[in-house]
Amino acid sequence: MLDPSFLRVPLAHRALHDVTDGRPENSRAAILAAISAGYGIEIDLQLSSDGQAMVFHDYALERLTGRPGAIRQHDAVTLQAIPLTGDSEGIPTFSEVLAIVDGQVPLLVELKDQDGAMGPNVGPLEQATANAVRDYNGPLGLMSFNPHSVAALAKLAPDVPRGLVTDGFNAQNWPLLNDATRDRLRDIPDFDRVGACFISHQAVDLKRDRVAELKHQGIPVLCWTVRSEAQEKEVRQVADNITFESYLAKINA
Repeated sequence: MLDPSFLRVPLAHRALHDVTDGRPENSRAAILAAISAGYGIEIDLQLSSDGQAMVFHDYALERLTGRPGAIRQHDAVTLQAIPLTGDSEGIPTFSEVLAIVDGQVPLLVELKDQDGAMGPNVGPLEQATANAVRDYNGPLGLMSFNPHSVAALAKLAPDVPRGLVTDGFNAQNWPLLNDATRDRLRDIPDFDRVGACFISHQAVDLKRDRVAELKHQGIPVLCWTVRSEAQEKEVRQVADNITFESYLAKINA
């Protein structure tokens, strides 16, 4: 069951980032800023070449570091030495971030799809994640767009709440997925099979019937990514909580 704090405290998307203030996405500085402000934190995981879970969103290094190549091509030590653009520190490991957060605020963790097409070629990132969280104490949730990833987590970290990241899956945003895969994932058919206990759904697609069905069943509905107070007011008509960026969401007592 998802810890109740995930429904009370807004979640800072990729932590409380603002690169103009020296806080890049998923950086230590952004994580510390979110903790200081009292927000929950959402982060992303990618895999290093030596099987370590790294806190990083993209598959390629260029946008966030200015370096060429893929994150999967480098080992963890090398990645830790590659500075994030706008910060002097390198890419953090998941274990480092767990030590920083240390249960102070809820931590929502998205495992990025390593199969490339939401298929079954998963396992190493899920294992690295399970290894890292084994002794973690604090509000924690693991999730992925790929149901196969969530199913793997059910076996590797059965005591950690799991969820599906869900979406409208339009062709423009998901050009690498075929029509059949997008149509299938759109209906969230794997929720029960993978032992999920929450969803985090695309904010602009919250009026979907399947979302309403899950909410009616008492399933927590989180959403991503909210970028203004006006949008927050609208999505909270459906969503139990938000993942936000580009403004400071209000924390209700």
